[in-house]
Amino acid sequence: MLEIVVRTENGERHVRVSAGELAGLVRRIGADGDRFLVVQRIPDLPDVFAQVWHQAGGDYTLEHRDGAADRHFEVTTGSPEVVAAAVTGWARQEAGWDDGLAWSPLDMGPAQEAPALDLDEAEREELEQRVREVLIGGYASRAELAELAEEYLVTEDRRPVSRQQAAALADRLWLERVAEQATWQGETDPERLTRAFTALRQAGVTARENFTCCRNCGQAEIGGAGEPDARGYVYFHTQCTDAAAAGHGLTLLHGGFDGSAETTAAIGREVVAALDAADLPTEWDGDPSRAITVAPLDWRRRLVG
Repeated sequence: MLEIVVRTENGERHVRVSAGELAGLVRRIGADGDRFLVVQRIPDLPDVFAQVWHQAGGDYTLEHRDGAADRHFEVTTGSPEVVAAAVTGWARQEAGWDDGLAWSPLDMGPAQEAPALDLDEAEREELEQRVREVLIGGYASRAELAELAEEYLVTEDRRPVSRQQAAALADRLWLERVAEQATWQGETDPERLTRAFTALRQAGVTARENFTCCRNCGQAEIGGAGEPDARGYVYFHTQCTDAAAAGHGLTLLHGGFDGSAETTAAIGREVVAALDAADLPTEWDGDPSRAITVAPLDWRRRLVG
């Protein structure tokens, strides 16, 4: 799989696709509402991306940017195969991936620096602390973190953080976390959790990470979040993620779709077994009315974007 995320104009998000799947997405675009795709590497880095534009009946325009306004280039070709091969090489960071194409620089104008935040020390610390909490949780994108930073201190008569300032703050903290995670070795506990949830989905259980904002919303929406023939569910919501990121363990909510205590208990045992197979410790007494806790847990989730 390629370590990339592909976003399309029609709102799709594809994480870690194969070279063949990427080529299929390139060939697909062209219809109204589905004319471009944007590709980022994992983890996402500010101003590093590739993108493709294609209108049915016309050529393909391929762009890539390498971290600065003066490192933004484009090329036009009639071949989706050429585009797919170039983006695949870019994703793999292969030497010479851009050779043989007639790239032209794009003048994006001078880069503008965000003005300094006009916040007192207490507000600045509060804002950074909240953005870091969500960042450490590991599920937010840079854009989502910037939106959080822009809106967090807003009151009825005051909007102290501009969109540009919020993006600069989010990117600074994001890059700090990227540097930190570069020192991590091997599989992390959140990756073990994803492995367990993948096994549960394959076994017919709806398993969702960081699902909705709270338990009420989760219980209302989990029935439509998996396959129609799923036997039961397990999930954790964003408040659970915050607690895990703060070192308090992870609470998993589970149940059976038939509403019976017997099925809920059986799903619970299945969840515990999957977590055990992924080398994650659990706390649960078998009571179907009680949640499962994963603890102790070292929450180091690698960023995607």
